[in-house]
Amino acid sequence: MFKKLFSLVILLSLCFSTFSTEIEKTTYTFAERADSTLQLDIYKAKDDVRQPVLMFVFGGGFAMGKRDDNSYLDYYRYFAENGFTVVAIDYRLGLKGEKVPSVINYKPLRKAIGIAVEDLYTATDFLIKRANELQIDTSKIIISGSSAGAITVLQADYEHRNKMASDTILSAEFQYAGIISFAGAIFSSEGKPDYVINPAPTLFFHGSADRLVPYKQIRFLNLGMFGSYALAKRFKAKNFPYLFYSMENIGHDVALYPMDKFQPEILQFIREYVFEKKPLMVDINYFDPNQESKYTLSAKHYYRHYK
Repeated sequence: MFKKLFSLVILLSLCFSTFSTEIEKTTYTFAERADSTLQLDIYKAKDDVRQPVLMFVFGGGFAMGKRDDNSYLDYYRYFAENGFTVVAIDYRLGLKGEKVPSVINYKPLRKAIGIAVEDLYTATDFLIKRANELQIDTSKIIISGSSAGAITVLQADYEHRNKMASDTILSAEFQYAGIISFAGAIFSSEGKPDYVINPAPTLFFHGSADRLVPYKQIRFLNLGMFGSYALAKRFKAKNFPYLFYSMENIGHDVALYPMDKFQPEILQFIREYVFEKKPLMVDINYFDPNQESKYTLSAKHYYRHYK
């Protein structure tokens, strides 16, 4: 069973046609759950040197989505070509078939975030244990995500840095090196998120007109979802390194399009904040009059539409 659990299930020696010939894709099974088999794809150029890792968690409201969606492939290729081992992971979809989450009906959302974070931790542990085989630098594991995936990566760093009861997989010696969030937020039942250990340098992208994942916050007493605006404000108050792109008058489109249009800026963030460890705190109010906001669904309409 152990061999089956962590066996290599697909090995493609030839490159995906979508990618340049230098990029290879390999698929592993990293966990067996009661109702699903979880896999991850590794994209990397042929190279004998130990590489930094860029992990990615897909979006879809914790109800849909897939790790190898065509909309993500250019993002994977770009960073694989720039010397990263790119890892796209599965996770369990905890809101599939559930009612619309809200401040009142928050338990299904909290559970969905929890199992997604657990699966991210498990995938990370899989990589750490196979670091020599995969030729990766475990001190430079960066996690990125879109929408629900962005919530997952922010939440994962938040819970691990605070040694929460849910964090039973990763060792205390390990920390993520950087966080990249495309329209994400943190769920907290303790008011404004705070950290026992300083968070990883974080890159936030968020649309100020986002109606699906809160740009600012949705809060009832100490219970709430704290979006990028609120988190960047918190980071600044605590002198935590961050870069925040506030995409003015844009909705939930920001969960996706910066992955295509801001690849050099993302790479620069990694080099400056993660590799060079510059203690920068930067807010950028970005407005493009030619960028039309097409994704304006609220959470209520999103879950009803895709149910």
